[in-house]
Amino acid sequence: VRRVLAGNLKMTTTGFDASVLGFIGSFSSAFKFKFPANTLLTVESGCKTIKAYSNTSNDDSNKNIVCASYGRRGLVFMATTPFLLPLYKGFDANAADEYFLIKEEVKKVLSKNKAAGVLRLVFHDAGTFDMDENSGGMNGSIVYELDRPENAGLKKSLKIVEKAKSEVDITKPVSWADMIAVAGAEAVSVCGGPKIPVQLGRVDSMVPDPEGKLPQESLDASSLKKCFQRKGLSTQELVALSGAHTLGSKGFGNPTVFDNSYFKILLEKPWLPSAGMSSMIGLPSDRALVEDDECTRWISKYADNQNLFFEDFKNAYIKLVSSGARWKKSF
Repeated sequence: VRRVLAGNLKMTTTGFDASVLGFIGSFSSAFKFKFPANTLLTVESGCKTIKAYSNTSNDDSNKNIVCASYGRRGLVFMATTPFLLPLYKGFDANAADEYFLIKEEVKKVLSKNKAAGVLRLVFHDAGTFDMDENSGGMNGSIVYELDRPENAGLKKSLKIVEKAKSEVDITKPVSWADMIAVAGAEAVSVCGGPKIPVQLGRVDSMVPDPEGKLPQESLDASSLKKCFQRKGLSTQELVALSGAHTLGSKGFGNPTVFDNSYFKILLEKPWLPSAGMSSMIGLPSDRALVEDDECTRWISKYADNQNLFFEDFKNAYIKLVSSGARWKKSF
């Protein structure tokens, strides 16, 4: 259960989709509440996408699903967990267990030394998404694409995930897309990064994605931004996601610690001839970011504020692993 307390209420009437943890197998509901216009509510509960609409009326018709109370001091919003929803007949209590089972099996096989490769697996599966062509994305097709040059070295990472998946499948079959998405989030967490919730329900592709859709390491900043725009990702999200290079052997700090060292080192530009390390730090695409004014603004913010980086990375990751995904039908 997550309770969110809002301050002075500013009554608005609006509608939005609140994507929260996907623990309800076949449950979609609507509820009404009031909230301050500038407050972001974070809800962790047993549900998929919930459509919510604010209203000034006191509607108690959905008390068996969620409850909302408000007063002069603010709003208290509570989204109930499986054991607090006995009145809702359609609730799938096993879905939450599936999520935690996946996480536990991943933890058994995932060490800090293997985290960078598993996280790279996520980027190379989801990174093929193309909005214009409506192709690619987080669909598990990486299992058919391991022989491509850009995916060199990922076979070992997939075997790590496969070992965990085989254990989960004994209880309930899980898609490769879900498995890889959760494994990547755990890779970040095990190395000290933010905890990232991952919604379940992706359907695997049965064929490989089109080739040539991953960002090339040689792109300059302008080309990188255009590439990410075609994937529905902003410049801010490009920079935040690039912070994943803090893990691994690219030379950005401790290779098994997820922190904001990537951004601090980028600002130092250690690859310049005067530093004597021109060929040892980062990829050409990493170096290109710090030569772009817009990217550098975000790099500086994340170098100064690790908490901000963690929050933005978490949100960008959630968006990334939803890119191009095909979802199981709720009903």
